[in-house]
Amino acid sequence: MFDFLDVNDLLGAFWVTVQLTVYSALGSLIWGTLLAGMKVSPVPLMRGFSTAYVNVVRNIPLTVIMVFSSLGLFQTLGVKLGASDFTDINFRLAVLALAAYTAAFVCEAVRSGINTVPVGQAEAARALGLSFTQVLRLIVLPQAFRAVVNPLSNVLIALTKNTTVASAIGVAEAAYLMKGMIEAQAQLILIALVFAFGFIVLTLPTGLILGWVSKKVAVKR
Repeated sequence: MFDFLDVNDLLGAFWVTVQLTVYSALGSLIWGTLLAGMKVSPVPLMRGFSTAYVNVVRNIPLTVIMVFSSLGLFQTLGVKLGASDFTDINFRLAVLALAAYTAAFVCEAVRSGINTVPVGQAEAARALGLSFTQVLRLIVLPQAFRAVVNPLSNVLIALTKNTTVASAIGVAEAAYLMKGMIEAQAQLILIALVFAFGFIVLTLPTGLILGWVSKKVAVKR
């Protein structure tokens, strides 16, 4: 009944999915936090760039961004991101596309957390002589992150599921393997259930753990 598991590297495919998720999550967290900082910056140009980026990227389908990363960046512009092997190039381009797309949602989550920090704290820090960057880094962002653990966990879960789009450029993650198995086997429902269970194993503990963390680090006001 489960003979198809013996001839396919199921764990290897899900390991690629995990790698895509982790690297993209780190990239989107860094870039999204920078965008959130720009969005609350006193510099109009930075606010305008961040607002435009978020509005544009959130309204472009992820598949379009993923395909552009392969056809536009690699095949047209020759961007290889330091890789020489075709498999590695596609993997890194997929991480770049996922991070760029998810950063728009991270930005909005972090910005909502920044808005929960009382304005008086920032004003007091500025009165002490701290710069905008220091106020953001030392006073605002630590409290903002504690307030948005739940929203960020939702973004992370969505990112885990969005990694399936990487199959569009040939990255051998779980969805890519599932497609090949469905084409080769006559057990559509069983294969779908196996992969659905695999994604539940990846996402459910993430939601539960980060939900517990959110309660532990919540700022009491």
